[in-house]
Amino acid sequence: MAKKSVILVGTLDTKGPEYEFVKARILDAGADVFMIDAGVTNKPYFKPDITADQVAAEVGAKLEDLYSENEKTRGSTIKKMSEAVALTLKKLLGREGHNFGAVMAMGGSGGTAMMAPGFRALPLGFPKLLVSTVASGNTHEYVGTSDMMMMNSVTDIAGLNRVSALVLSNAAHAVAGMAMNYEATKKYAKGSNPLIAITMFGVTTPCVLRIRAGLEERGFDVITFHAVGQGAAMEELIDAGVIDGLIDLTLPEILNCKNCGIFSAGPDRMNAAVRMGIPQVVSLGAAECFNFGAPETIPAEYNTPERKVIVHNPQITSLLATPEEFEYVGNYVTDHVNRHPGEVAIIMPLLGLDRYQAVGSQWHGPENNEPLYKTIRDTLRDDIELVEMENHINDPEFADATLALFLKLWDRHQS
Repeated sequence: MAKKSVILVGTLDTKGPEYEFVKARILDAGADVFMIDAGVTNKPYFKPDITADQVAAEVGAKLEDLYSENEKTRGSTIKKMSEAVALTLKKLLGREGHNFGAVMAMGGSGGTAMMAPGFRALPLGFPKLLVSTVASGNTHEYVGTSDMMMMNSVTDIAGLNRVSALVLSNAAHAVAGMAMNYEATKKYAKGSNPLIAITMFGVTTPCVLRIRAGLEERGFDVITFHAVGQGAAMEELIDAGVIDGLIDLTLPEILNCKNCGIFSAGPDRMNAAVRMGIPQVVSLGAAECFNFGAPETIPAEYNTPERKVIVHNPQITSLLATPEEFEYVGNYVTDHVNRHPGEVAIIMPLLGLDRYQAVGSQWHGPENNEPLYKTIRDTLRDDIELVEMENHINDPEFADATLALFLKLWDRHQS
């Protein structure tokens, strides 16, 4: 079997020696290298497999025009080459029988902005590594909901020295290993069991673990999404047809989106199940909260006594919904559930939505959730099942009832 190749993408006009070093280390590690040049300002340091002219042509541009444009507005050049790199990668990986096993790039803020969109668009599981000077900060803008890996370059990628050589050598060996083992990795994506998604927050973990165990005992595969913005990735996988059923147990991303909290999954949350019509049970775990960072990061408009702020850990605070926000969440949930074309139901735990509302906790008081419950009762379609239980969400009885409800919907959907 032919050796797997790593696709290296980079600006060979400005970072040629660094790419030459990484290429050599990948070859030393046993993988081949396929080089794409994305530089626009000078001639490449060494000959690539795809030239920058060929890359630019993917968006109908000429390199000399991009070079002239780069001298005036670098941002527009980066945007065009980013689009061109994405198209080039898509074309390469779309070739039947290709032998590519990973992709890697490195750069500063400009190079990272150029490469990240194309990397994000590659299939889940295909190894993608971006060594970047901005990888030690907030990388969400670059990674999005993909499985792209970002590695902190520590130094600027501008010359080889005892520090940069260590970092780049490690990156090269890592990407070579991933490329050479990509075929072995792909086998883990195969399976004949239905895949069921569950949403979880730390404060709903006991319920999720019990449901997951029950599903697995019955032959389902289970994928759990941490409701800290990863609901966006779940929505994408539902749309892609990867997920067969959903227990949307935990919903803090709704208020996080509304109030610009740190755990937003965006405005498309809960839409994919409607579009795909997969069997779905919805509950209200952590629906009463939204989140910011450390206490000093809470905006003044939200840092009010009625919020009863809980310090979840030194980096995360949780804020309590107002009655008006409870109504908003209720309407949001029923708006989506009412539009679901298939098997769907809601189950409500009337004695608490999470550990924050457990007996003895600062937010305990089931009556405070009544605006949420009432809104759902008043606005849910008459033909959709609504189960109300005199339990806390983490009670075993509630988990068992949620599982039973999902299995009932699943059986109906199958028949």
